[in-house]
Amino acid sequence: MTDAEHLFTPRDFLRRAISRFNQADLVYGHGTTTALDEAAFIILEGLRLPIDQLEPFLDARLLPDERERLAGLIEARVTTRKPAPYLLNKAYVGGVPFFVDERVIVPRSFIGELLRSDALAGGEGSLIADAGAVTSVLDLCTGSGCLAILAAQLFPNARVDAVDLSPAALEVARRNVADFGMEDRVRLFEGDLFTPLKGKRYDFIITNPPYVGEAVMAALPPEFLAEPAMALDGGVDGFDIVRSILDGARAHLAPGGALICEIGEDRDILEAEYPDLPFLWLDTSESAGEVFFLPAEALGLKRPPRAPAGKAPRRSPAAAKGAGAASRSGAPRPRRR
Repeated sequence: MTDAEHLFTPRDFLRRAISRFNQADLVYGHGTTTALDEAAFIILEGLRLPIDQLEPFLDARLLPDERERLAGLIEARVTTRKPAPYLLNKAYVGGVPFFVDERVIVPRSFIGELLRSDALAGGEGSLIADAGAVTSVLDLCTGSGCLAILAAQLFPNARVDAVDLSPAALEVARRNVADFGMEDRVRLFEGDLFTPLKGKRYDFIITNPPYVGEAVMAALPPEFLAEPAMALDGGVDGFDIVRSILDGARAHLAPGGALICEIGEDRDILEAEYPDLPFLWLDTSESAGEVFFLPAEALGLKRPPRAPAGKAPRRSPAAAKGAGAASRSGAPRPRRR
C-alpha cells in the first residue's frame, strides 16, 4: 500500500515527511533550514493553504486527490533531491510568492528582506531618505525577476531595468513581471551585466550575482546542483562577477545614487582587495555582513550641486539619515547563493 492509502491528515503527512527527509539526509537552504520547515512548506503549498498557518489544518481530513498529491511531492523530494520550490513552482521572498522552475536559481537573497523593510528606504533613519525620489533602478543578474519587482513596489516612481545573461531565466522573469502587472514599470534585458544598457545611469543598482567559489562549486550537494550553474559560479574565489560590477558601477550610477550587492560570507576578501571603498555592511534577520551598500560618492561620483534658492533640490536616493542598519559583524553563515 502507498503512503496516500495510509495517511489521512496533514499531521500524518508531516510526521511521515520528516521521517523520510531525515532518513534520506536531505540538504536544505532554498527557503527552509530544517526537515520540519521543509515538510510544512510542501504540505501547505501543496494544499494551497497559507504557508504560515499550519496548526489550524493539522487534523483536517484530506480528500483522496490531496493525499495523492502530498504523497507524490514527498516522494519526489526524496528521490529527485530537487529543492521543494521547483516541485511546487513557488518561492517566497519577503513573504511575496514568485513562480520558479529549473530555469532560474531559487530566489533567497537577503536583499529581498531589505526591500521589504523600512531600513533601506522610507523609514526613519533609513539609508535612502525618500523612496519617492528614486526614479530609475537597475537589477543585475535578475534571475526570476523577484528583486526587480520588489524594488518597483518599494520605489513607486521608479522604472526598473532588469538584466540577465540567461534567456531562459528571462522567460521566468517575464512571467513574474506579468503576474504582478508590472510590464509598464519593469523592463527585461538579455546580456552580460551592464553591456545592454548603453551607458544609462541609475539612482539605485541592486544585484545578487553569482558568488560561489570554485572549491564550494565542486562539493555542492544535489539540491544545489539542480540549479543553473551559471547562477552560482563566481570563479575561483567567488568574486569574479562582483569585481566586474564594482568596476562598472561608476559608469552607471547617477550622482547621489547607490549600489547594494550580496556577496556571501567572504567579505574579508573584498575588503582586502578594495581597502579604499567604505563598504557599509547591512544585516538581516538571517545574515550578518553579507550585503554591502555603497553610495555613488564612494566610487568617485560627486553629488549634484545644491539647487538655487527657491527651487526644491532633488532628494538623493543615497542620502543616509542614519546607519542603524549597518554592522561590521562578520559571523560566518551558510552560503545562500
